[in-house]
Amino acid sequence: MKFRNLDIVILGLSITSSWGNGHATTYRSLVKELSARGHNILFLERDLPWYASNRDMPHPPYGCTEIYSSFEELTDKFSINIRKADLVIVGSYVPEGVRVGKWVTSDAEGKTAFYDIDTPVTLAKLHNKDYEYIDPELITRYDLYLSFTGGPILELLQAVHGSPMARALYCSIDPKQYYPETIDINYDLGYIGTYSDDRQPALEGLMLNAARQWKEGRFIVAGPQYPDSVKWPSNVDRIYHLPPADHRKFYNSQRFTLNITRQNMIKAGYSPSVRLFEAAACGIPVISDYWKGLDELFTLGKEILISGSFKETLSFLKNCSEEQRQKIGQRARERVLSHHTSAHRAEKLELYILELFQKKKAK
Repeated sequence: MKFRNLDIVILGLSITSSWGNGHATTYRSLVKELSARGHNILFLERDLPWYASNRDMPHPPYGCTEIYSSFEELTDKFSINIRKADLVIVGSYVPEGVRVGKWVTSDAEGKTAFYDIDTPVTLAKLHNKDYEYIDPELITRYDLYLSFTGGPILELLQAVHGSPMARALYCSIDPKQYYPETIDINYDLGYIGTYSDDRQPALEGLMLNAARQWKEGRFIVAGPQYPDSVKWPSNVDRIYHLPPADHRKFYNSQRFTLNITRQNMIKAGYSPSVRLFEAAACGIPVISDYWKGLDELFTLGKEILISGSFKETLSFLKNCSEEQRQKIGQRARERVLSHHTSAHRAEKLELYILELFQKKKAK
């Protein structure tokens, strides 16, 4: 479908820094693809100390990125952009998100959307009356609720929380960045993930205990914020932070990749991680925990492997032949390339925008 060029403003947590967050890689791939499709993208990012000192892409080479220091500077410098845009998207965890969202939905003459990269977490926060970046009234004001989580939660957002239109917009990968490479395989199993209390038991149960049982195995964990209390087995290497530019080499240096899902995401289901898609795009078979909806993204046992214990993890690592391993990885790669690239997400977003415009005409 040929879509007219649009002016789109995105206010997101970060596009310049991937440190300690999964938002940047999502925004980078989406903005890159939307720009390639002819849309004019302005990304607005709050200047936060943590990200300011850890910017691995300070000047994204696609769209236009502007940094602002306060809500007042945001409104002073970018009011015209907000007012005249065809679509304004505000992301989850944007600082002063409720204040920003109410300003956007009041001033924008075009359509507005909330992009929730943390939907199950958001709903838990709403239940606890924690309105850090969105509140119940604001949900009803956004024309579109874009969710990293699909499935039944979309109907919940509409029927219970009053969203006029809730649609899934999963994470994605850029196939020019994630692909198989012939390099030395140094590890049997690897994992990328920032530390979180609710993921750590699964990391222990599915990987670290496997490493303790299989001393000859080679393991690696990349990600920041792990406390000193974590007892790392001697055969587990650590990388404090791995910038996205190094992810492809990381995946291709291991036989299998581990995917672990946060408990809120497991409970909601239909919440794929970008790390899952990245590894699969590299043709590396993924060993994952299970959640509802995973079988709609990949064929279990053929395109992805499910583990519920270190024993099952070790069974895959030790008993899967090299031919089987490569076939699983190739099937997963084919699935990602056919359904989960940034081009697919950009096209999906265009369809949602078209749906919004059609609803407006029908009134």
